Order: sequence, then C-alpha cells, then structure tokens
Amino acid sequence: MVMADDKISGVEASAIDILKRAVELDKNRRFEESLTCYQEGVGLLMQVHKAITDAAKKLRYREKLQEYLVRAEDLKAFLKEEKEASKKVERIQIEADSTGHSYETLFGHYFNKYVTEVEVDDPYIRKDHQIDNFIRLCELIVGKKIPVKTVTLTTSKDPNPNNSLTQHDKLLIVGRSLFSHGIELKIKYSDTLHDREIRLNTGWVIKIGRGLDYFKGCDRFNIGFCDLNLRKCHETTVDIFHQGSVRATTSTS
Repeated sequence: MVMADDKISGVEASAIDILKRAVELDKNRRFEESLTCYQEGVGLLMQVHKAITDAAKKLRYREKLQEYLVRAEDLKAFLKEEKEASKKVERIQIEADSTGHSYETLFGHYFNKYVTEVEVDDPYIRKDHQIDNFIRLCELIVGKKIPVKTVTLTTSKDPNPNNSLTQHDKLLIVGRSLFSHGIELKIKYSDTLHDREIRLNTGWVIKIGRGLDYFKGCDRFNIGFCDLNLRKCHETTVDIFHQGSVRATTSTS
C-alpha cells in the first residue's frame, strides 16, 4: 500500500518534531524520556523513508535513521547498565604500604562519556602535595576526553599560609589551566566540611576515607613520585555506589 503524499507529509512532520524533542531531552540528560522519543520518532521516520521516492532525500533519511538508531541503542545500553549498577556497592580496602591504587585504577572507569559535572568535597586541598593530588584528579578528567564542563571543589581554607602564593592563588592557577581545556573550576570554601567524596552527575559517588590524600610521601627522585600506581599508600577504605542504590534502600526501609 502506497502512502499518500499528504499523509507522508503529516508523518514526516510528526517524526521531525518527536526527534527534535528527543535530542533536546538528550541534551538535558533526561535519558529515559529521550529514549522513548527516539524510538517513536525513528518508527515514524522509517515509514516516511519507505514511502518517499526521491533518491537524495531517501539517502539523507537513511543516514539520519542510522544516527538516531545508534544513539537510541547507546542510551538503552547505558540505562540498563545504570539500573543494574544502582543495586551494587563496591568497597575497596587499601592496605598500608600497598601499591597499585592510582585514581585511574580505582575509579577511572566511572568517568565515562556521560559525565559532564564533577563535584569534589575534600577539606584538605590546602598544602602543595594536596593540591598536587587534586591536579592529578583533574588530569584524569582531561585525559579521559569526556564532556566534563565543570569541576566544583569544596574545601577548607588554609589557616596558616606560609608564603605569598596562597592556597586560593594556586587553585586559581589550576582553574586557568582547566579552562584552557574547556572546563570551569568552581572553588568553594567551608569551615564545617568533614566528608570526603567525589560525585559525578551520572549518579556515582566515590567516598574515600582519607580523601584524595591517601598516598604516602615520596621523594621526587624516587620511583612512585610521578606514577601513583607505584606509590605506597596509607590504609583507607573506598566506597563506590550509585545514588540510585541509596534511593532504593530508603524506599524499601
């Protein structure tokens, strides 16, 4: 059965509207709603693709269909993975003097292409070696080439600055460096902050007992100074969980 031209136009308009909505929802990270719209819009666009006879237009629609189908399958896989992950809690016990516990090794795989915002709460990003640790975390983010737009650091102020270049001055330098990679650093100070955790806007929370500063001191000319996988660690516990698991626990308690 051949679809009439006026009906093709109506289905085509509906498909375009729904797919525009899907893209908008996708950009706003409303992934479940976006997936529904992608699926509905693709179904309508397939009807149009079958019905039209213009070869050039048919080719354009085939290419767009492939693009939307790939994105829909990507979102479907991501949402399934997140749903399963929300049921799990990962606990990593780092023993004193053990090695092999760089940020990349411990939690680098959580920094995926869906992460656009990172929040770091750590009251001890004050001394040079602590700021160095924060820089290493920022290097992990930049090195992953993921679409992070903002990193928000909440820490406490150094009560005893011992040189003219203050803690804030140093963090501003870090911020300028991040900005050159398209990332904004937001710095907040709190006198009451105690908890240490990293939060990703995909819902993952990384709680480290000692914060970012769980590495033992290392002379700059020793192995382990640059490669944190070779650096000895203090004893600490790392808990990694999805906020969805917290909500699920709360709703069933």
